[in-house]
Amino acid sequence: MAEPFLLGVLGGMGPLAAVDFQYQLLRAVNSVSDQQQIPMAVWNVPQIPDRQQALAGRGPSPLPQLIDGVERLNRIGASHIVIACNTAHHWFEALQAASRAPLLHIADATTEAVAALSPASVGLIATQGTLDAGWFQRRFARHNIETLLPTAAEMASDFVPGCYAVKRGDVAAGGEQLARLAQALLDRGAERLVLACTEVPLALRAIGWQPPCAAVDPAEAMAAVCARLWQQQRST
Repeated sequence: MAEPFLLGVLGGMGPLAAVDFQYQLLRAVNSVSDQQQIPMAVWNVPQIPDRQQALAGRGPSPLPQLIDGVERLNRIGASHIVIACNTAHHWFEALQAASRAPLLHIADATTEAVAALSPASVGLIATQGTLDAGWFQRRFARHNIETLLPTAAEMASDFVPGCYAVKRGDVAAGGEQLARLAQALLDRGAERLVLACTEVPLALRAIGWQPPCAAVDPAEAMAAVCARLWQQQRST
């Protein structure tokens, strides 16, 4: 007999992003009652050290706190764990090694969603750590999808200040800066955008900015995968 389904959500990076991911999960399930929604346990503790600062060598590693969160989710019986932060996937292998429950990788879910749209190119908006890691670029390349990246100047002038504006609660100001970056990638030929930082979709929605073709939100793609797993288990 399969163990009970309980989705563990490792959040806090930032806390608003974790709450938004829970909303994405609710939207992803085609339910007619409360009881049909995904059972989940959320570890939304924002005292985890800054991932961007850690990867830039300017702050402590978040790994000990991330492992603590994973271990707590395991202790309460999580059957699967997702990380509600793109950049934190830098420590994915170490977290999987510390977990009984399997972790689901956000880049796998995102690639599935992007490949279904069959674009020739995508513009990738993400932290420098995520861009440098190359998880998304390598997966897109397997589907013959070109990845267009922000320039160093765009990261400094638009992405970083826009991201941290959201984290301090100035979501609309962050949206204005991140929309400039998104438009720059579209102007360079991106057929779709991949919003691979959890603050970006929040910021763009806050100002009502939408690209001419639908963008892919990795959190939404991950929620769709989780909903499918839950529905498959319910049907068995």
